[in-house]
Amino acid sequence: MSGRVLITGAAGGLGAACVERFVAGGWTVYAADLVAPASRDGVVPLQMDVTDQASVDGAFLTIDPAELSCVVNFAGILGVGPLMDVPAERLAQVLAINVVGTHRVNRAAFPLLRAGNGRIVNISSETGWQRALPMNGPYAMSKHAVEAYSDALRRELMFVGMPVSVIQPGPFRTPMTGGITRSFEAATVPGSPFEALTRRMGKLASREEGRGHDPALLADVIWEAATAARPRARYSVKPDLQRSVMHRMPAGLTDRALRRFLG
Repeated sequence: MSGRVLITGAAGGLGAACVERFVAGGWTVYAADLVAPASRDGVVPLQMDVTDQASVDGAFLTIDPAELSCVVNFAGILGVGPLMDVPAERLAQVLAINVVGTHRVNRAAFPLLRAGNGRIVNISSETGWQRALPMNGPYAMSKHAVEAYSDALRRELMFVGMPVSVIQPGPFRTPMTGGITRSFEAATVPGSPFEALTRRMGKLASREEGRGHDPALLADVIWEAATAARPRARYSVKPDLQRSVMHRMPAGLTDRALRRFLG
């Protein structure tokens, strides 16, 4: 089986691993990012800003209009910090890329997906199904929204025979996670009542950076979602055990544990 797939956020990290998996499977990959990846056999680079409709439309002009087998929406950014310190503009940026950008790409791809009997794969996170923890509010909000968006989209597109799957990665090695320390530093506001808590959470997050899994494992799951005769609605991939346990604990108990541990 061969096909044509559009992968956003394809220039690095998990998106790049996904590109490699599809090329190895014999597919043509339209690899889109703010800075287009290098052109090579099996890869058609596209410059695309998912927050800009003109940029998305321009990128689609270079895609073969005959058909598209799959869209994989990897484009996304991390958003951390105490919500009372996060500027509204920063929160809007996270949502614009992680949520509205995904929708913008899917809408543009829809006619080509219908022509190619294709499907959609949206990238969420384990954060998308877990209760939000302190300091990950912006990111958690965006991934919860991706979950709701994907449910509604799946239940609409099933009437035209187009599968929609959501991928929920746990910790994987990516530039996004590798820069989490810098993200917390940028989110720390001197003099804020949350300054000490932000610094503490940043130190804890930096200790977890080495626990990420091999991106190739995630790429294999996305390949399955793109090629299975009956793809699942959701694929949970290597969720963090501690976060999963906290999610399943009674909310009040989790709150008390967090207050004791982080206080």
